[in-house]
Amino acid sequence: MLRVKVFAFVLTIFVFVHCGGEEFSNGITEVPDDYEPDLYQQAVEIAHSTIILDGHVDVPYRLNKEMEDISQATEEGNFDYPRAKAGGLDAPFMSIYIPAELQKTPGASKQHADKLIAMTDSIMAANPERFAPAHNPDDVRENFEKGLISFAYGMENGSGIEDDLTNVEYFYKKGIRYITLTHAKKNQICDSSYDPNKVWNGLSPFGKKMVAEMNRLGIMVDISHVSDSTFYQVLRLTEVPVICSHSSCRHFTPGWERNVSDDMLRELAKNGGVIQINFGSSFLTEKANKYDTKKYAYLGRIMEEHGITSFGDSLIEAELEKYEKENPYPYADIIDVIDHIDHAVNVAGIDHVGLGSDFDGVGETLPTDLKSVADYPKLIYHLLKRGYSESDIEKILSGNVLRVWEAVGEYSQNNRQMSE
Repeated sequence: MLRVKVFAFVLTIFVFVHCGGEEFSNGITEVPDDYEPDLYQQAVEIAHSTIILDGHVDVPYRLNKEMEDISQATEEGNFDYPRAKAGGLDAPFMSIYIPAELQKTPGASKQHADKLIAMTDSIMAANPERFAPAHNPDDVRENFEKGLISFAYGMENGSGIEDDLTNVEYFYKKGIRYITLTHAKKNQICDSSYDPNKVWNGLSPFGKKMVAEMNRLGIMVDISHVSDSTFYQVLRLTEVPVICSHSSCRHFTPGWERNVSDDMLRELAKNGGVIQINFGSSFLTEKANKYDTKKYAYLGRIMEEHGITSFGDSLIEAELEKYEKENPYPYADIIDVIDHIDHAVNVAGIDHVGLGSDFDGVGETLPTDLKSVADYPKLIYHLLKRGYSESDIEKILSGNVLRVWEAVGEYSQNNRQMSE
């Protein structure tokens, strides 16, 4: 025990020195009792010497609901600057999430995306010593060398493009570097994995044009959330690798279309793409997945009975609190995340797996030992215990997605030069 306490002190000094001399009150200061101190020290060193890129962090969504100063330690949420620095997070893709319900009103989705981008831009402008924009992998690397956390933007739900293909370039200029084609419902682009109403049988005619336009401009195509038929159609159409920014393996959640099947993993690998593993418990275990299905079916019935359209309604929030109190949530464990990484590596290969936590999106459903951005060293620790080399861990932490991002950018640049 003394050895653990001594290492905890050394670790605090390490984080202090490597994070610009700032002491973080809610960062990593203790080693879990059942962790091997030497191996955990190696994990912490990897976390702070290697770029960690997370494909999906819902900070804009969280702050749009209730503003907090994420440049300081916060009471709520899974992300703030102190915890990100303590955990070694360098490049979160900030999710510009557009609720499907906004699709009913023309122009509302684009307006909402503009609002979230402006808010996140203002956070960077107010904290230039902490955060900086990243429009390409070189920006990420340069910011890393400066000790800055890169904010890259991904649009979650292509409904923000509305029905105007010129909006793809509009959002590219605002910093969007991937677009998740849809979300909880079908939209003008494609069918959704969550929506039983498959009107397009994959991509719409507009969606096919949009994939080509994203390729042309250098925006990564994100096929999380899409239906299976959309997934395969995108792979046939795209000229560059794609990503699943926050999905996990269907092997562990049989029949759940939101996760990715083994055949899809193999096809993604042929494309050169990357699956970024989601940390939400319902993505990780069948038990948690079935719990969520049952819970939302219950809430759905209440919403239908009362004509409620939003989960943010006070009655629904009260019913949700009551339900969760009476039915405790079956949390996954950090080991379940490692199992998904292992499975994806075994099926698709080490060059096609990354991280897409869904921090601040999946909320309280995060697994034990992986509750905030301060916990990446714990994930690295378990990868080391599984026998992953440091070079392979670097690929998972950022190398694979940076490769895809670079390939997408190079294709765009080459094609633009050819057309000039």
